[in-house]
Amino acid sequence: MKESGRIPHNSTILSLSPVLDSEGVLRVGGRLNKVNDAELSGQQRNPIILPKNHHVSHLLIGYFHSEVFHQRRHFTEGAVRVAGYWIVGLKRKVSSFISKCVVCRKLRGKFSQQKMADLPADRCKPSPPFSYVGVDTFGPWMVAFRRTRGESANQKRWGLLFTCLVTRAIHIEIIEQLTSSSFINALRRFVALRGPVTQFRSDRGTNFVGASEDLSINAEFIEKGPVQDFLSNCRTTWKFNPPHAPQMGGVWERLIRTVKRILNSMLLQRQGRDLTHEELTTLMTEICAIVNNRPLMDVTCDPDSPHLLTPSMLLTMKTYPDVEPFPPLGTKDALKSSWKNVQVLAEEFWRRWKSEYLH
Repeated sequence: MKESGRIPHNSTILSLSPVLDSEGVLRVGGRLNKVNDAELSGQQRNPIILPKNHHVSHLLIGYFHSEVFHQRRHFTEGAVRVAGYWIVGLKRKVSSFISKCVVCRKLRGKFSQQKMADLPADRCKPSPPFSYVGVDTFGPWMVAFRRTRGESANQKRWGLLFTCLVTRAIHIEIIEQLTSSSFINALRRFVALRGPVTQFRSDRGTNFVGASEDLSINAEFIEKGPVQDFLSNCRTTWKFNPPHAPQMGGVWERLIRTVKRILNSMLLQRQGRDLTHEELTTLMTEICAIVNNRPLMDVTCDPDSPHLLTPSMLLTMKTYPDVEPFPPLGTKDALKSSWKNVQVLAEEFWRRWKSEYLH
């Protein structure tokens, strides 16, 4: 205010009708001066005017923000007004304070999102199916392989997933052990069915690293040792992900999760009965058919485009108008290993014997 007591016409507080109280404090004027203190306190009737960029204003906002336990702007503004303070530009000042509050950022801060790196060249290069392949193992599952007295002896089986990095098709082999020898046999079966592979990608599993040395595959990101060319006529290379970097294998980890979900749904139909090796192999083959028939892009609403692009279409060059559900495995496909099933068969045999020979 000027020394004459008048406010400049371009002042930002002109609309507040400011007045000086008996103690020389600048307060909001208004038309509520005749309201008694019982209905409205003097602090709320004539709040103290404070500049927005003053240090006292900053301290007051911080104090009342902590009093409302670091709530949003409306809570803090209300606490400041109820206390009898009118800070010019309060909304913007409170918003600025909350955006810099360490406790608020800790409670309601958003996690930063890492920008994904560029796709590797082998995923963008047109090539025949299963030329660039990602490999990983998953499992295990218990399978019954021989009968004993009333029970069955079980063994573990693992799944070995091969996924084409271009067509996104999958191929699953069942292995008995997590050893280099089991993996090499599965790899030979895969190459015999799908053809030669230009490049493999995988994590640093011990079976993969050991197989690359046994097969003399040209490997990258591998420990020092005898690394030679693999099958010079095939010219296959193997790229290992860096240690402790599972995010670099998301291209096959995502498909493994899909395979597990389908397998869990299939196993619900068995009602707790033990699997056999042949049943597990059959289920994995049917899972491959289901996954390879998934659309590779959004399902269009255009009636002129009835066909969907799927990995199976790229593999076989055939269109499948519909995928019929696979029939559940019956009792003839399963190994009767539980003692309860043995009792049921014995009672059935005894009933038939009495009906045929005693009557």
